[in-house]
Amino acid sequence: MSEFNSFSDLDLEYLNLLSKDFPTKEDCITEIINLNAILNLPKGTEHFLSDIHGEYEAFTHLLRSASGAIKEKIDFLFAYNLTDEKRAELATLVYYPEEKTASLIKDLSVEERDEWFRDNLTYLIELCRLVSTKYTRSKVRKALPKGYAYVIDELLNTDFNIHNKKEYYDNILGSIIAMDKAPDFIAALCHVIQRLIVDHLHIVGDIYDRGPRADIVMDDIMNHHNVDVQWGNHDIVWMGAAAGSRVCISTVLANSIRYNNLHVIENGYGISLRPLAVFANEHYRDSDFSRYIAAIDEYDETGRHVSDKDVEQTGRMAKAITIIMLKLEGQAIMRHPGFEMEDRLLLDKIDYSRGTINIGGKEYELLDKDFPTIDPENPYELSDEETEVMAQIKANFRSSEKLQSHVKFLFTQGSMYRCYNGNLLFHGAVPMTSTGDFKSFIYDGREYSGKALFDYCIGQARNGYYCAEGTEEKQTGKDFMWWLWCGKFSPLFAREKITTFERRLIDAPELYTEAKDPYYQVIQTAAGCEKILREFGLGGQHSHIINGHTPVKAIDGENPVKGEGKLIDIDGGFCRAYQKTTGIAGYTLIYNSYIMRLSSHQPFTTREDAIENNVDILSASVVFERLDNRIKVAETEKGRILKGQISQLTKLLEAYKQGIMVEKTE
Repeated sequence: MSEFNSFSDLDLEYLNLLSKDFPTKEDCITEIINLNAILNLPKGTEHFLSDIHGEYEAFTHLLRSASGAIKEKIDFLFAYNLTDEKRAELATLVYYPEEKTASLIKDLSVEERDEWFRDNLTYLIELCRLVSTKYTRSKVRKALPKGYAYVIDELLNTDFNIHNKKEYYDNILGSIIAMDKAPDFIAALCHVIQRLIVDHLHIVGDIYDRGPRADIVMDDIMNHHNVDVQWGNHDIVWMGAAAGSRVCISTVLANSIRYNNLHVIENGYGISLRPLAVFANEHYRDSDFSRYIAAIDEYDETGRHVSDKDVEQTGRMAKAITIIMLKLEGQAIMRHPGFEMEDRLLLDKIDYSRGTINIGGKEYELLDKDFPTIDPENPYELSDEETEVMAQIKANFRSSEKLQSHVKFLFTQGSMYRCYNGNLLFHGAVPMTSTGDFKSFIYDGREYSGKALFDYCIGQARNGYYCAEGTEEKQTGKDFMWWLWCGKFSPLFAREKITTFERRLIDAPELYTEAKDPYYQVIQTAAGCEKILREFGLGGQHSHIINGHTPVKAIDGENPVKGEGKLIDIDGGFCRAYQKTTGIAGYTLIYNSYIMRLSSHQPFTTREDAIENNVDILSASVVFERLDNRIKVAETEKGRILKGQISQLTKLLEAYKQGIMVEKTE
């Protein structure tokens, strides 16, 4: 066989395209040398967060501080020449450069201000140089802001020990200060440090609900330079709402009212709830809505006083949308017997004349007996007015450009799971049986379990969002997104049932139990975790499951590291609503080329407190795995991609040498 025949037609077609970027042998050789050099650099730092639940101020702070990694670098560099107070101030400057600079220089004389600029520019350049050392100069250049890229590049690569270079360096700083560009230059340096300290951000689910502004969290995530998202059950229900699923929309509204965060809907996404308010006032004005009123603060997040009238209006809206939700849930369950959720069909179990309900052969008195919009003969059918309300609100969800932009991002940069650098990331659970086998689900006449179940769910969710309106595929996909939110042992919900109805309407705590999937027993052992890792094609000493969804009760001594170190649960109570239960304000995970470090965080105060008083999030870090050898890029997912590029470039180089491809030397 000749050398020419070793290139298939497909190879030649691809090489022809590749030659447009690398038109000569020298171009190929240069790029191969460059890529091989990158393979021998240290692995970039990964940052893992989960269960953010709209807590945008705490999230932004952890993002900017890299969960304490920036403060660690500052302490490493300046432990002997800066006081604790000054190092804390410098850290705050990196996190909030514009605000902190303005605060610190406002009362200084011109001479004092210029001295402060010179000192802090020097500190920041030294810090920026440290965090950039594991990257190529080319990659660092790409991270630099265009307006200051040349100057920052020069300062980062200046040898201060050379006399002439020292003068050159001092001259640059003096010019920056003299031209009144120091505040802008400080901000530029700080944003470069924030970008370089973390190479890859992983969000392991539950961006939405409970906290005040998930839309702001999404903005920050979308602006990150390198991020992926594993969907949580609170995310998928918002994704279903954006797709136009009425049952998901009603769930989102019921949750938002319950958690007292309608601002994310009305102010964040510009979705008008007037149709619901008008309907609720008309049909529930004289109804008992006491069971539906959330705990509402005296002042809302804009500082406006919340009146009794506002509270009553919210209660009426909550009751109206809850009844609509229960009806739509029933319709979804009856459309899909495969969901096996018939025990959640409760509206037809009510004796409306007596105000009681029969569950499991036992009769319970309802705490609310007034249901003006339910037809006892057809309890799951929406009234004409309810149908119209949902049509209007659905149109508002579908036409919200910002919501649609955020959800499209979740589809393009997110999924049910991700395998990355030997670790398996997902939010909920891999459904298991009590015997430790993968639980099977039958859909469309086929059986799915383990990884195949996750892949099937991904496909259904994409159908629900992207398929044409009115098609069976779209309706099934939308219903599937609702099932992922709260369905019996769904991978994202991971419980037997959701007991919203019972908790709201029946005084019977024995009915509130939401049994967890046996997965949570399986992961207590290394063998159980390894079985799950193998199912997803992973395994080995440094392979882990990284999980969210179930808050770790640190206050009770629960350990977030399970399965003899094979699983890390990083849901520690980011959301304020969980912090009394967990005792902390969340876990984050840092994985660099040396170690895996788990940090537990105390509650964040406010952005203003952080800026004015250098109040950081107090954290306790534990290095729970130290690697035998420093990991290089060659051993990572990125390395695998680079090796593939080297292989193709090597083929192109050989094609040039053989004359199969013609160099373009002009």
